[in-house]
This record gives sequence, C-alpha cells and structure tokens, in this order.
Amino acid sequence: MIKINEEDTRKKYKVVTFYTFTPLSEEIITELLEKLLKIASLNNVMGSILVASEGLNGTICGSVEGVKSLLQALECFIGSTPMEIKISWTNEQAFHRFKARRKKEIVTMGIPEVDPRVNVGSYVKSCDWNEFLDDSDTLIIDTRNKYEIAIGSFAGSINPFTNCFREFPIWVEKVLHPLVKEKQPKRIAMFCTGGIRCEKATSFLQREGFENVHHLQGGILRYLEEVSESESLWEGELFVFDQRVALNHRLLPGDHKLCHACGMPLSPQDREHSSYLPGIQCSYCEDLFEDKDRVRFAERQRQYDQRAKQFPEEKVGPMF
Repeated sequence: MIKINEEDTRKKYKVVTFYTFTPLSEEIITELLEKLLKIASLNNVMGSILVASEGLNGTICGSVEGVKSLLQALECFIGSTPMEIKISWTNEQAFHRFKARRKKEIVTMGIPEVDPRVNVGSYVKSCDWNEFLDDSDTLIIDTRNKYEIAIGSFAGSINPFTNCFREFPIWVEKVLHPLVKEKQPKRIAMFCTGGIRCEKATSFLQREGFENVHHLQGGILRYLEEVSESESLWEGELFVFDQRVALNHRLLPGDHKLCHACGMPLSPQDREHSSYLPGIQCSYCEDLFEDKDRVRFAERQRQYDQRAKQFPEEKVGPMF
C-alpha cells in the first residue's frame, strides 16, 4: 500500500508520473492531444506527455482537481487499460509549461519489434525488491542514464554508463551477454525511475534469449513511496526530469540543482567548485563550450535574475 504523508498532501502542487502500454490509433492520438491541451490550459496543469501508437508516458503537475481532470481525460481514451501511476507533492510548480507530443515511441529504444504488450519480464513489488538486492545470484541492472545514476542508486547494481536509453541494446550486446555467460546468474533484475524503461528493457532481454528476467514494478518512485527509510536500500537522491531536479527519500526536492549550461545535476559540493558559474558553466562542462556560448549563457542568466527580482514567486530556473 502506498504511504502518503498528510503533511505532503497540504503542499500546493500534486505531481503525477504515469505510463501505459496500450494500442492507440492515429485518429485517437490526434483527438487525445487536442483534448489534453485544452484541459491543461483550463486547469493550469503543467508538464509533459508523450503519446505514440504503443501508449502514453508523462509527468504532470498542478492542483489536486486540475491533475484529476487531466487523468480522467486520459482514462477515457485508454479504456480499461491500467496506468502505472506514482504521486509526489511540491510547494512549487515543477514545470514551466505544458507539452503533449506525438512520438514514435513513448520511451525510445529504437527497436520497433520490442513490445511490452506482447512480451515482458516478471514484476517485482517494492516490498520484495530488497530480497533481490541481497541475493548474490541475482544480477541487478540500473537501466537509467549515467548522469542519473551518478547522484543515487541501489548499492551493488550495474551501471551500463549509457547517455540515453537508445544505447541500452548496444550495451547488452557488448557487455551483458559476456557478463551473463561468465557469472551465470540465476536471475536478472532491472530498475529505473518509474518503471517504463526497465519494462521495455525486460521485453528486449527476453527477445534476446535471456531467461528469468525481472523488473521493479513502478520503479524507484514506487519503492520510495512504499518502503520506509529505515528499511530502504536506496542510496543518494533520485534524478527527475523536471524543475525539482532530484528527490530525497520522502519524494521532496533534494539538494541537487541543474547546470543550466550543460544540464548536469550538481551537488552542493559541485556548486562550490572554483569553475562553477551559475547558468554559465560547471566542472563538467567548463571545456565543452566556447567563449561565445558563455556570453550567450551569461545573458540568459542575467535575464533570469532580473525576472526573478521582479517576480520572486516564480522560483524556476532558465530554460535550455
């Protein structure tokens, strides 16, 4: 059962992350996108939703009633197909605007034949995940990007060091196949932020001939909702793709902030580095850009600082 703190529900904004794999026709997608834009505008809901023939994937933020209205609209289009939903709360709007876009895939792997609706691994509930982590005969794989993993993960899990999910099949071919042949694990278990990437990853692994493949249902977000800090094996913070940047174990904004030059999540220690210039560069990107880029970044930061003074209630950073 999901544990929601009463104090959290009194916060101003509700954040809902969701996805579902379900067939959607072009006609339905067109109608859905138009309706979502209208409902989001009427209810002042912000966020991002991707819609494709294989389903939908998104995160939205707004008032309790506004978020409810948009989710009800989605449910009208997907019928009885269940959505994987995770909830968190924040005092500030987590997005700048609302976007609903048509895509080829709701999470991009680049292999159309991979379809979780047809073939998917075994789901592992949050309450059973620690058993998998503690089992030396289980190969635990973090399917997220390397910059996400850098700020938090489950100890002992494998980092594929991918820059994007599209690189995962290449890593499987070059690294995972030989690794499994060498170690002969009894089972493979994968996890990601909300469950969608590892769900598609299990479908891909089974298509590649791997057996006894599992994944954390609802991802890290569901695990942090349901597992107490005293029992949790999660270490660090959880990167999220919105203005909160990272979440702590209570699913509240953590200590990391984005570098608005390169997009890397920065810890408080990173922001103390001598090379760090807010909005202009950090230690990860000081050699990546030219002076003309930094001039442009500096002007963008100046405009943001000016607006922040005029409208202090808008506690958001500059956009990329």
